[in-house]
Amino acid sequence: MSAGGIDHPAGGWIDTSSLAVVPHAAALRSAVRNRVILLGETHDDAAVHRWQLHTAAGLLAMGQPLAMGFEMFPRRVQPILDAFVDGQLSAEDFLNRVGWGKVWGFAAELYWPLFHFCRQMRVPMRALNCERPLVTNVGKLGWDAIGDVEREGISPAWPASPAYRRYLHAITGQSTRPDGAATPDAPQFDRFVRAQQTWDRAFACRIAETLDAFPDHRVVGIIGRGHLEFGYGTPFQLDDLGIGSSILLPTRAASYGPDMTQPIADLLCRLGD
Repeated sequence: MSAGGIDHPAGGWIDTSSLAVVPHAAALRSAVRNRVILLGETHDDAAVHRWQLHTAAGLLAMGQPLAMGFEMFPRRVQPILDAFVDGQLSAEDFLNRVGWGKVWGFAAELYWPLFHFCRQMRVPMRALNCERPLVTNVGKLGWDAIGDVEREGISPAWPASPAYRRYLHAITGQSTRPDGAATPDAPQFDRFVRAQQTWDRAFACRIAETLDAFPDHRVVGIIGRGHLEFGYGTPFQLDDLGIGSSILLPTRAASYGPDMTQPIADLLCRLGD
């Protein structure tokens, strides 16, 4: 162990429960103790998306079929995802029909390896997101003001813990926060927290639907790491639905300084240069 924590070699995984460096196969065996495996991402980092692909391929090779859920897509485009996986659409048609430029602001090239993996291996692609107006309206008004149709089948989020509020306050810049939200428990910060939790809950509810639709499959979630870190976001909402999940995150840090009270993930993979 180095002065900065546990030495973390490139290509290795740290199991944060045992504080041990484990090989790739052992990490994946640990991950599949739950049917839901969440692979966090930084949206514009190509190396992270390659890591997601390699990890998903390893999970598929473990002998149980996968379905893969994507934050990038709202539920209304699910039939288009189904058609693409089934080979009915060209890549260009797929992007046009899902409205890629409107539903997601990052280059499609970052995600094509994942999309083609699903198509080639016939891994069902599942849309995890909701429509942005729902997020905006819940943030402004709260869940009680939203009608049943507008909720898109999403149940109200379990209230954020004080720790999650502190986390969200810390990772948002002052320009992102509402005026006057100087502390995590400021009432002015409620709107931002409600909006964030709408996404958290949407992803959790769509994952639950996927588990029901594919009872023999494991479900891999491709989700921004801010919704996963420390288990505060989507994993917390999955817990409320009675669904356990494994959180896997990439890192470039050469050592791991564990927070013994709340690990950032269940398993951390250090990306090589």
